[in-house]
Amino acid sequence: MMTLTDEVKREIGQHFVFGFHGHEVSEDIKTLIQDYHLGSIILMKRNVHDAKQVRGLIRQLQTIAKEAGHERPLLIGIDQENGLVSAFSSPTAGTQFPGAMALAATGSVDIAFDVSAATAKELKMVGINWAYSPVADVNSDSRNPVIGVRSFGDNPADVARYASAVARGLTSSGVAPSAKHFPGHGDTHIDSHLALPRIMKSKDELKRTELVPFEHLVQGINPVASVMIGHMALPGLTGDDTPASLSPVVTKELLRKEMGYDGVVVTDCLEMDAIAVPLQGGCGVEEGAIRSLASGIDVVMVCHTFARHIGSIKATYAAVESGRLNFSDLVEGGKRIARMKETFIGGWSEVLGEESDDAAFEEAWKSLKAGNTELSRKAYQMSSTVVRGKDKLPLKLVEEAKVVLFTPAIESLNKAVDDADGVLMDAAGRLRNTAGPSYLALADQVQKRAKTRHVVYSPNDIEVKGITADVGAVIFVLRNADRSVWQTQYLDKVVEACKAIPVVLLASCGPYDLAGRADLRDRTAYVASFEFRREAFEAFVAVVFDGLEGPGRVPVGL
Repeated sequence: MMTLTDEVKREIGQHFVFGFHGHEVSEDIKTLIQDYHLGSIILMKRNVHDAKQVRGLIRQLQTIAKEAGHERPLLIGIDQENGLVSAFSSPTAGTQFPGAMALAATGSVDIAFDVSAATAKELKMVGINWAYSPVADVNSDSRNPVIGVRSFGDNPADVARYASAVARGLTSSGVAPSAKHFPGHGDTHIDSHLALPRIMKSKDELKRTELVPFEHLVQGINPVASVMIGHMALPGLTGDDTPASLSPVVTKELLRKEMGYDGVVVTDCLEMDAIAVPLQGGCGVEEGAIRSLASGIDVVMVCHTFARHIGSIKATYAAVESGRLNFSDLVEGGKRIARMKETFIGGWSEVLGEESDDAAFEEAWKSLKAGNTELSRKAYQMSSTVVRGKDKLPLKLVEEAKVVLFTPAIESLNKAVDDADGVLMDAAGRLRNTAGPSYLALADQVQKRAKTRHVVYSPNDIEVKGITADVGAVIFVLRNADRSVWQTQYLDKVVEACKAIPVVLLASCGPYDLAGRADLRDRTAYVASFEFRREAFEAFVAVVFDGLEGPGRVPVGL
């Protein structure tokens, strides 16, 4: 039996990263820092109002930690992949930059580096020092519901090049990257937010695809600062259905011993159903925390629920007391955490030194944002890809001709992308706005170029709406139509109704919408933007109406 001294409890607290709710310091997170010695915090969209607010919030959190006797400052992490998963990006906070597949579409690792370095400068300026990025998953299954355009593509070597550029960019501006989701979440069509995916590949097969990017990231002169382990079963590697995040075969044997990695290893959030819900194959959050630490994980992530935060730490106390968890292993992991803190944070003087006044911060922030906004515009323009039908662009409209813009009714995409805080959904889970804010922004952009009729089409629509004699062109938007086949069914009716009217198709998320639809090749122009973001749509409109086009390419085989 081991005695739970204050020193032991302080060590255990360093092995967790927890989230909290609200734009201000909550009593819950204060309790976790003061009484349970929590060493790391994850901020989410629910914590971000604007840059000034986040800066003040983080300073308060660090002050609480210092006054509570923490030896080192807190790691402050955030899901900032850019693209669809951008917890810090908003008009009042960080710049919206292209995500992985869009960056790969530019064909430039230099752009990927520059975008990531610029992102990290913004994060660092407000006190965030850990980004859960880059996504190093190879999107080898186009049906993947949780990775998709969050991946750089389906070629392992290309994913390795771009993921490495992102990691280097973040590191260059003082933010610790975290390559995810080891050993690879790309070859599955199951969402680990909802159930446990099983990837039926042998170790040799994993080495040829999934592990290629991670080998680039964890080996070499400057290995990535941290790696996030995913919630997927790999029975061909481990011999059973134990999730990777709980498997010593994955962390201790493969990542540590065979690949030689000695940086920080963190779990994906244990509140995902693959771990949290026994009916989905999980063991529960508290038990998951013990098993992940026993498997060689350094930091356990639990994002949402205070009771589970307390429960996970208390379960770890009991496991250390009973000898189920080897405390000396935790100490070794604690040294890795301390090294990362020293490298990317420094000491208390770095996080709580002289604070510039608000006016000076806001001026510096304004200047940084101005430059980053221009970089974002350039990157989105370079990523916009005319997949086919270049001869049909730009649109040539006669005066007074209308453009009909068809956008799909919004459906839930996945829990990594969907708004978790009820902004898009009401309490009953119903969509508040079936057009979606991004598609309303697209309609505004098109309206600036031509008289526009905006039609939101849905799975229940039978008759084509909006095609009248004064229509000069149609822009038809798809969002993952390879899974939501009702979109292409409606598209077929629109194309039939248009006859001689030009039709431009926009792939507004994954580029797989029209795989196998060669019959549309001669009838339409097809443009991929990879993200349903206002910034991506601005670039699309420039392509369609001005003929502006960068070197965009589709970074997947179709």
